[in-house]
Amino acid sequence: MMLEKLFKLKENNTNVKTEIMAGVTTFMTMAYILAVNPSILGDAGMNSTAVLLATCLASFIGTVCMSLMANMPFVLSAGMGLNAYFAYTVVLGMGYSWQIALLAVFVEGLIFIILSLTKVREAIFNCIPIELKHGVSVGIGLFIAFIGLQNAGLSVDNGSTLVSIVAFRNNFTTSGICALLAILGTLITAILYIKKVKGSILIGIVATWLLGIICQLTGLYQVNPEVGAFSLIPTQFINLDFSALGQTFGQCFKADFTTIKPFEFIVVIFAFLFVDMFDTLGTVIGVSAKADMLDKDGRLPKIRPVLLADAIGTSAGAVLGTSTITTFVESSAGVAAGGRTGLTSMTSAILFLISMLFAPIFTSIPSFATAPALIIVGFLMFSNIAQLKLDEKNYASIIPAYLAIIAMPLFYSISEGISIGIISYVVINLICNIGKKEKTKISPVLYVLAVLFVCKYIFL
Repeated sequence: MMLEKLFKLKENNTNVKTEIMAGVTTFMTMAYILAVNPSILGDAGMNSTAVLLATCLASFIGTVCMSLMANMPFVLSAGMGLNAYFAYTVVLGMGYSWQIALLAVFVEGLIFIILSLTKVREAIFNCIPIELKHGVSVGIGLFIAFIGLQNAGLSVDNGSTLVSIVAFRNNFTTSGICALLAILGTLITAILYIKKVKGSILIGIVATWLLGIICQLTGLYQVNPEVGAFSLIPTQFINLDFSALGQTFGQCFKADFTTIKPFEFIVVIFAFLFVDMFDTLGTVIGVSAKADMLDKDGRLPKIRPVLLADAIGTSAGAVLGTSTITTFVESSAGVAAGGRTGLTSMTSAILFLISMLFAPIFTSIPSFATAPALIIVGFLMFSNIAQLKLDEKNYASIIPAYLAIIAMPLFYSISEGISIGIISYVVINLICNIGKKEKTKISPVLYVLAVLFVCKYIFL
């Protein structure tokens, strides 16, 4: 069988049905990207339809590379933190055109490719202590659970305590009912998962969406675009007009280079590079740990093709007309559904390509319907905390892992959690090694990373 030969399904203890279901699950969990990314980059002056098409194509290219080059169940698309930096900092804040911003993303992707081919990124991945890797997995779990709570409208800004639970009675027919549906969807997903129902996460997404449609038809949910309450029922099913892509394709090479300030442009490239590198590393570490893909030393044997696929996706995305393409933490949804090979990612890639035709349907999936999946997957990744042995003899490694865990959701950044984890690991172990006969070995790469992270906080 061709699929068996290409993806080595038996070797990875999986089958075609499980892999396809996992790929669909990951895609459905990530489908909100097709609505959010055009909205954010649209604020930077880009054509929203063009961005949507570029996002679909770039996600397809990057994910196919991941599937065929690495045979891993990781799915790529436009990074949601990176597109915000693209639009609100580089374009609206610094005053650069979106074409210049795309050029910065393209250059960043080329640098990534070089780093991947020269084993630099692989060395960085392998030098991170196993405790920090498990801590990153747990931290990502809390981070995506927090995203789920926000997407559900359950966690809101109340002004005084930064976050609070939503007031259900206020605006009940819009945000209130959405929050309740997300809670119900979370319970449905949890029960199905406990009962070991195949595709439980995907079923939870669809069930929550269908309940929302019922609420709209009965009047419990009322459409009000002014407050972000859009119709849950698709009004158009097929899109055959792809001409808008021409408005962004290749525009990174048509930028007005006279407006570039060399030092500032280098800082922009470094910021894209920095965030993309450590968000990707964090995601790969966390998802790999959850899927038991790491070896006994905490290393991922296929890390080089994984990182190379990520880099190729970024450069391709910049040419097509979208912000940085990166490995998505939502890949953990597919892993939780049983995905273990490139067939999972290939399935998601094909769905991204198909979504160019059926974009109106996929963009109708509301964020409160995908929120339960993120919350449950967050729990599944959080379970890796059991790998952190709370022994006084191990505190010098456990405390940095703990700091990385709490930093990710509280600072809303995977890369910040890794930064703080590495800095604290080096400082604590360096000082605690004084006077010890058996000193903790600290990789030279970790020293370099710690210094770079400190410099980032000082100069960026």
